[in-house]
Amino acid sequence: MMRRVLLVGGILLVLAITLTHIERRPIRAQEPPAQPAEAHDPDVIFVPTPEDVVLRMLEIAGVKKEDVLYDLGCGDGRIVVTAAQKYGCRAWGFDVDPERIKESLENVKNGKVENLVTIEQKNIFELDLTPASVVTLYLLPELNVRLIPQLEKLKPGSRIVSHEFDMAGCKPDKVVTMRSQEDETDHDIYLWTIPFKKEEVKDDGKEEE
Repeated sequence: MMRRVLLVGGILLVLAITLTHIERRPIRAQEPPAQPAEAHDPDVIFVPTPEDVVLRMLEIAGVKKEDVLYDLGCGDGRIVVTAAQKYGCRAWGFDVDPERIKESLENVKNGKVENLVTIEQKNIFELDLTPASVVTLYLLPELNVRLIPQLEKLKPGSRIVSHEFDMAGCKPDKVVTMRSQEDETDHDIYLWTIPFKKEEVKDDGKEEE
């Protein structure tokens, strides 16, 4: 009988200690689980710009050390890495494809420009572009046009340089055709300066001054 009393007493003592510990522990609101960023399919298939075309694009844009360069649809990050290495400017690369982001980050590390280059997975059509003084593009013509409202907010004198594709309704300051030694193909490079010089677009899609 005495053993049963002692056993029951021991169990009650353990329960009392446990309850006291639970009561004294601070209660915290449960944090909601982290939500992954909304996924978007890429608007274009990734096709790398030849390295010699990248160099010519940056030269045509007149990139300087004090510039801030945004590459919209940065792919493997070669433009921002080259800009940082050659000119010492700050550069941001934006892409929606996580695989491209991974490649870009690897190339930034390999290029030893982590202090100058930032890579972010973002939808380029939702970006505030106003911090940039140079914007580089390798998108389809209709995507260039879609970016016009954002690009028009850039500071006067900011430059936009596009590989291969124009921007309907905006007259380029310069169009350069070069032959790449890398792929032995001709490439067009378009340059615009803010504010845009506007053109009317005919019904057939052709521009007229």
